[in-house]
Amino acid sequence: MQREQLKQYLEFYRDLGIDELRLPSPSPIVAEPPPPPAPPVSEPAMPPRAAATPKPAIAPVTLIPLAPENDTLLTIQQDIGDCKRCRLCHGRNKIVFGSGNEQAPLVFVGEGPGADEDAQGLPFVGRAGQLLTQMIDGTAGKEGIPIKRQDVYICNVVKCRPPENRTPEPDEMEICGQFLFRQLLAIKPKAICALGSTAAKALLGTKDGVMKLRGKWHKWRDIPVMVTYHPSYLLRPYNQNAKRESWEDLKKVLHFVYD
Repeated sequence: MQREQLKQYLEFYRDLGIDELRLPSPSPIVAEPPPPPAPPVSEPAMPPRAAATPKPAIAPVTLIPLAPENDTLLTIQQDIGDCKRCRLCHGRNKIVFGSGNEQAPLVFVGEGPGADEDAQGLPFVGRAGQLLTQMIDGTAGKEGIPIKRQDVYICNVVKCRPPENRTPEPDEMEICGQFLFRQLLAIKPKAICALGSTAAKALLGTKDGVMKLRGKWHKWRDIPVMVTYHPSYLLRPYNQNAKRESWEDLKKVLHFVYD
């Protein structure tokens, strides 16, 4: 509609002799002012950081002692009681605690009771025990040391006889070893003589055999330890060199303790 009216107007002005039309200058376009900037938004104030909570002081760890204070052999024997702590209790006849001088400066430690020991309740009373008695009495006599077997203390790593005299298992040695250690701490000997590899392993925590360990001093809780062959090993006829070496080890122990 508007287009048709514009055409009529142009034709009208052409008929009037007007060849051109001047249109008024368009009004300048004024840009709208930009909106005022938004007021700055202040960040919410952060709460003050809480002071770090001090960690509580760690109390010193109190280690449980290996043995009760003022421990005695009688107390240890009472604590063992009718022991059922490991499988060795099933085949035993008697618990073999130990025998000898309870204030002895020298303690002999063997492996475990045999049949004779299990029957009598005393350590080293069979053939191996008789040989040990000869070794102690004979060597001391020859060396001019006035002691006999009853002047030393003798015990074993395990207090019950293992079936068929087998070697004690590690868990059996660990369970019974607590009483052996209490015995040694109660006696406080000047030296210990470990008879055989089982006793050496229990005292020294080593995997080395007797041949490697014997003849030189070791330590158990600052107590000197001499390792030598078990008397039962010396009873075998083909171990003549071991017998000579055992006597040398025993001489070294006796002179160290009693000189």
